[in-house]
Amino acid sequence: MAYKLLALDVDGTLVRRDGSIHAEDLSAIQRLRASGVPVTIATGRLYSGTRDVARRAGISGPIACVDGSLIADAEGGEHHYLQTLSGAAAASLQRIAAGNLAASFLFAQDMIIHDNAGDAFAPYVSTWSPSIERVERVARHHSWEHAQGVMALVMVGLEGHIRDAHTEIEGGLGEAAFVTSFPVSRKQDVYGLVVRAAGPTKGTAVTWLAEHHGCTPSDVVVVGDWLNDVPMFRTAGRSFAMVQAPEAVKDEATDRLEAHGDVGGGVAEAIRRAFGV
Repeated sequence: MAYKLLALDVDGTLVRRDGSIHAEDLSAIQRLRASGVPVTIATGRLYSGTRDVARRAGISGPIACVDGSLIADAEGGEHHYLQTLSGAAAASLQRIAAGNLAASFLFAQDMIIHDNAGDAFAPYVSTWSPSIERVERVARHHSWEHAQGVMALVMVGLEGHIRDAHTEIEGGLGEAAFVTSFPVSRKQDVYGLVVRAAGPTKGTAVTWLAEHHGCTPSDVVVVGDWLNDVPMFRTAGRSFAMVQAPEAVKDEATDRLEAHGDVGGGVAEAIRRAFGV
């Protein structure tokens, strides 16, 4: 089958742990684009944490950020699609963040906002975007009430605090929000939580991007390595999982790669196998 679009996850797939992109991956993307196949991005990062990656990879056109909650032009930043938490949902989330002992990181206005409780975890959260502002109290910041809404909230702390927040968010926001929690460091009993507007996923992003490029989701090849990539694995015509991906993620992909995200080369491998380029 002649596939017509390639969509790439960023962290652990296109970008290595040190922030660099393997030369083979860059070269393969260039060859694929030269052959007439567009390349795009589907990431959990904010737009401000993605645009430089797109530039370095030579990717133009719409890219999907915050797991499909935002689709924006890679160069000019024009919004094509945006889904946020606002009004009563944002106010409820603000109250939960204020009452929980975990550190809160507010994703709003294309930046990350935190207070001193988040200092220890800022390097970890900065992978979503380098645009970070430290404020006196994140729970009182004016961005909660911004007209554009809240893109997401990330919380990091002890397992018990994160589980309490997860339960409160599900009860307080209901179907308006998507929330997931996960271990950051089992050794230190540190857990993380991400909450954003319900509905958008990397799968819905792939559907939108396919339509934009004049094809169907079955014409799309995707590459990823984490749980948030599963929706696009289930949507695309062909999907590649990096070797370091959890087994449950690999099981959802049509193909498994030999390349590790810390080393790179997985994008080039997927391009060779799916496009013969």
